[in-house]
Amino acid sequence: ALETLKMFEKKDSRLKSAAATNLSFLYYLENELAQATNYADLAVNSDRYNPAALTNKGNTVFANGDYEKAAEFYKEALRNDSSCTEALYNLGLTYKKLNRINEALDCFLKLHAILRNSAQVLHQIANIYEILEDPNQATEWLLQLISVVPTDPHVLSKIGKLYDNEGDKSQAFHYYYESYRYFPSNIEVIEWLGAYYID
Repeated sequence: ALETLKMFEKKDSRLKSAAATNLSFLYYLENELAQATNYADLAVNSDRYNPAALTNKGNTVFANGDYEKAAEFYKEALRNDSSCTEALYNLGLTYKKLNRINEALDCFLKLHAILRNSAQVLHQIANIYEILEDPNQATEWLLQLISVVPTDPHVLSKIGKLYDNEGDKSQAFHYYYESYRYFPSNIEVIEWLGAYYID
């Protein structure tokens, strides 16, 4: 893939931008941040209005820990293409890192309107409500998540934990037991079930 894309580097600026965008993303996936940054810069310089190039540039800046600057690149990508879901998702993650929780929630709720059944988006929304200490909303979003990924043992045990914290032992037992069925070697779940049976 890298060899093929490098052949397009010498073409006109739109092709060069597309090739550099893909090369940047491949290097990013391989955790070669210096190369990813070089190609992200090349892609942005070739086409300043390419939202994927701006998102990749944001990703490389994010990986280096400069979250404020990363947020600027994601926002610029969204100004060029308001339906760029990758930029919106990454902007939400960036706001979480910056502890701007309400702005992060806003990003993920907008994303949910576009991607109704995205497990990642549902998980992020539930997680934000946990951070905001709103267990009812967190549970509600996790229940939506379970309708999308019904066999995820970690989500099931998380719902069990929330119900347990609220004092609803029978609901907690149901979700912990379901979690145990799909992943019987989670020690935390086994301990909870053991204590439940002792009670």
